[in-house]
Amino acid sequence: MQSKVDKVNQKSLSPAGEVLESMHAIMHLYRARQFRSLRAGTHELAHMEAKALGYFARHPGATQSDLVAHSGRDKAQVARLIRVLRERGLLQAVADEADRRSTRLSLSPEGAALHAALHRDDGRLAEAALVGIAEADREVLRGLLARVRANLEAETG
Repeated sequence: MQSKVDKVNQKSLSPAGEVLESMHAIMHLYRARQFRSLRAGTHELAHMEAKALGYFARHPGATQSDLVAHSGRDKAQVARLIRVLRERGLLQAVADEADRRSTRLSLSPEGAALHAALHRDDGRLAEAALVGIAEADREVLRGLLARVRANLEAETG
C-alpha cells in the first residue's frame, strides 16, 4: 500500500523559509537522538533535567530564577525540576551569603559525573552530525548561524 502525503501544511516555502525549515529539521533529528540516548542509557533523565544539569554545570552558583530567565520556562515547572534534581542528589544548594532568601545551586559530585557522561554522549552525536564537513566549513557554518541568531535577536517585529 502506498502512503499518501498530507499536503495541508506543505505550501511552498521561500528560500529563507527553506533554510529555517532545514535548521528546524536538523535540531529535531538531533534532539530525537538525544532523547533516544537518554532513554537507552542508565541515566534515566528527562530532556529538561539534562538541560538543567548542563546549565548549572556552566553556571555554578546560579539561582532557580536564573534558570527560569535563561530557559523561558514557567517558574513552577522549574521549581519542580530543581526539586527532583535535588532529591536525586544531582544538585546541591547553598543559601546566598548576601540574600538568605536566595539559594545558589551547583552540581553535586554525582551530578557532575552524570553531566560528564551526558556531555560525552552529546559530543559523539555532534561529531556524527558533522562527519565529512571540513573544519574550515564548520567555522563558516558557525559564523553563518551566529549571524542568523543575531538577526533574530535583533528582530523586534
